[in-house]
Amino acid sequence: QGQLVESGGGLVQAGGSLRLSCTASGRTFSGYIIGWFRQAPGKEREFVAGISWDGFTRYRDGSIKGRVDISKDQHENTIWLQIHRLALEDTATYYCAAGRPTDTRVWATEKYNYWGQGTQVTVSS
Repeated sequence: QGQLVESGGGLVQAGGSLRLSCTASGRTFSGYIIGWFRQAPGKEREFVAGISWDGFTRYRDGSIKGRVDISKDQHENTIWLQIHRLALEDTATYYCAAGRPTDTRVWATEKYNYWGQGTQVTVSS
């Protein structure tokens, strides 16, 4: 029974940086893709970045691309999401998730079986 726990959220000024952590436990997630998603109030949950078991990374297109880095430790039980140059529109609850989506569906929330409880990121002006 796998678990994912996010941490590292908080209140940050626009232009700042933040590193979120996702700690996996309870089972091995080898072969899974770990994805970071976010959900702002009144909006749908959206894919931000993902990393595969062998380290292949994917990023969301748009304004956030180029401002985020996803990485994992060598033991593969912690996955980080570094966000640079935070903007007001980055305010959201950030979730990590594990699943086995195909390459063309890495953004699809329904392809992820395990979800953390989320960590709130609030960007102030």
